[in-house]
Amino acid sequence: MAVEHDPSHSPRAYYGAELRRLRELAGLSQEALGQLVFCSGGYIGQMEVAVRKPQEDLSKRLDEALKTDGHFLRVYQMVRKASRYPDFFADAAELQASAQSISEFGPLLVPGLLQTPDYARAVFESADPLRKAADAEALVAARVARSEILDRANAPLYWAVLDESVLRRPVGGSAVMFGQLRHLAELVLSRKALIQVVPFSAGAHALMEGSLCLMTFEEAPPVAYVEGPYSGQLVDNPSTVAECALAYDLVRAAALSPKVSLALIDSAAEDYANAPDREVA
Repeated sequence: MAVEHDPSHSPRAYYGAELRRLRELAGLSQEALGQLVFCSGGYIGQMEVAVRKPQEDLSKRLDEALKTDGHFLRVYQMVRKASRYPDFFADAAELQASAQSISEFGPLLVPGLLQTPDYARAVFESADPLRKAADAEALVAARVARSEILDRANAPLYWAVLDESVLRRPVGGSAVMFGQLRHLAELVLSRKALIQVVPFSAGAHALMEGSLCLMTFEEAPPVAYVEGPYSGQLVDNPSTVAECALAYDLVRAAALSPKVSLALIDSAAEDYANAPDREVA
């Protein structure tokens, strides 16, 4: 069976459309097909609407169950090649592009969707000082391109909670931080993002262990994404996602109001503007 890719679809959306078409052609429900390939019917449904990224082993099992002569494995290779992101983050990045709402907690860094090019560059350079400049710029471009979803007419509702340490740590130096914090303020004032800050005075709070991203969708259940150094995990178990959502609500409750948070962001930006190691144009 030849792969006839519709250029109007992303490879991932094409995979999902083909999965639904061939499943229905075989007269199988999502649950019935899931039993044949050892996954849940919900997972099949999420792949059909391009919420979940297909996997190599599952693609092979789909070809066997639906007798499609390697079709899904070939389309899977297209999906894999199309991603601009590390394997551990690719699923989350693509899900953010189709989410109705995105809620993130940043304990150490400004979340990727909110980063300026200079801030992102400083993050990548500090992570690997020996990285080639061209490779670093490619990573910066990919990260900045993701932020375009906040400019869409159908942009997701975006809500971020940041620990105050995110504002105080001079990533890239005072000039970079001044630009980054001004960017955060502009996103808030243009109503593209809601941002709250958990102040140092709040003491211990939920989610001190790490970052969290919660996503909701129009046609699929919510998911959570947690990340560590060079690793990440997409969580779709309903009870675990509910626990993550509760933790996010708790950290949001510990944060300053959006209005007071904006004032703190502006104050921190002013501190960087007046730092002795830089002048703000």
